[in-house]
Amino acid sequence: MFRDRNDAGQQLLHRLPPLDPAETVVIALPRGGVPVAEIIAQGIPAPLDVVFVRKVGLPSQRELAVAAVTNGDNPVLTVNEEVARHAGLDSERIWVLAQAELETIARRRAQYLGTRARVPVKDKTVVVVDDGIATGATMRASLRSLRKRGAARLIVAVPVGPEETLVELQGEADEIICLATPRPFRAVGLHYQRFDQVTDEEVIAALSRATAR
Repeated sequence: MFRDRNDAGQQLLHRLPPLDPAETVVIALPRGGVPVAEIIAQGIPAPLDVVFVRKVGLPSQRELAVAAVTNGDNPVLTVNEEVARHAGLDSERIWVLAQAELETIARRRAQYLGTRARVPVKDKTVVVVDDGIATGATMRASLRSLRKRGAARLIVAVPVGPEETLVELQGEADEIICLATPRPFRAVGLHYQRFDQVTDEEVIAALSRATAR
């Protein structure tokens, strides 16, 4: 059990391998991963940025991810093939479903970044942080997007997640650090004493503090 996202960030920071601050970037999955990642970025210390990724839910069950989409120069769609097969959805239909999420990403990019440039990740060690993993859809899409941007080494750092999802992610990351793998796994928020929703304003403030540092 973690007190809150700050506590989770502190615990993850102590489990990371030695990292060269000059060669390291911390990337958060918004919004919940940002408070966790800010603690890690301060502790290394390293630049902080976010990856713009959204879950694409089934039309009949929005919380179940059939895919995840990231938005860099070219959107990257990562499909959960098993869910898509059971739902009878082909890639063309999933791209249609993803359009609404791409619109949300465009809006958040404008909100979060403004005129600030993205932190370069090419040839860097990138610590990819979220407040927890469930299906792993958004994390998998984020890792593939960062690899396409030229990241040399990808370290996933999360407080909690199901063991089977972490196994599936092993081929996407160079190292995975997860503090707790409860069985059965039900929901990320159950492992926090305080798990308030992170607001857009909190994300913007964290990125502004990181830029100022």
